[in-house]
Amino acid sequence: MVFSTLKQEKPVLIEAPGKAQKVVIWLHGLGADGHDFEEIVPHLSLPEQHGIRFIFPHAPISPVTINGGMQMHSWYDIRSENLLEDVDAAGVRVSCYRVFELIENQIKEGITASNIYLAGFSQGGLVALNAALSGQYSLGGVIALSTYCPMAEQFYLHRDMPILMLHGEQDPVVPIHIAEASRDAIQKGGYQVEWHSFDMQHQVCAEELVQIGEWLQART
Repeated sequence: MVFSTLKQEKPVLIEAPGKAQKVVIWLHGLGADGHDFEEIVPHLSLPEQHGIRFIFPHAPISPVTINGGMQMHSWYDIRSENLLEDVDAAGVRVSCYRVFELIENQIKEGITASNIYLAGFSQGGLVALNAALSGQYSLGGVIALSTYCPMAEQFYLHRDMPILMLHGEQDPVVPIHIAEASRDAIQKGGYQVEWHSFDMQHQVCAEELVQIGEWLQART
């Protein structure tokens, strides 16, 4: 399944030291771009020869309703503050297709699906969860940061896939009760979720990056 008609900016690429054995495709949040998480790699405390290629794609620029129709990098439209019920499902699907194409490109380069991981922050986390748990490939796992998942009841594939969810306890953008409800819905579907919360808002913190690094090392 290839979606070559979906034009994209070239992703930011951080090549693995030595030969790439694993790949992490990391999706940014609303209004950011692929450079947003580019500098986190050294802070994951990975071994010097970790063998992980990091890919940071850019969301397309499109109008976002909740921001007055402003054009910005966005994986899908956000129409209201009702995050769990007012969902741009079509926009999420299109972004999942973009992720599927990135996955297929890595498979063509010799990386097996089980050695590909999706990660995402906020909007990017929602797309990462949907792409990982509804796509045809059984990936190595998915990391969802400061996000939510309104379509969890639709997931039925890859129930053995490792899922790491991380959230800020004072998050004003995606309140933690929304994230917890999403976690519970995913677990209700038969998935195992590793959950951690941190004393922070809608952001990342050093402790969280260490947690992500340890999680990746346990699977490399």
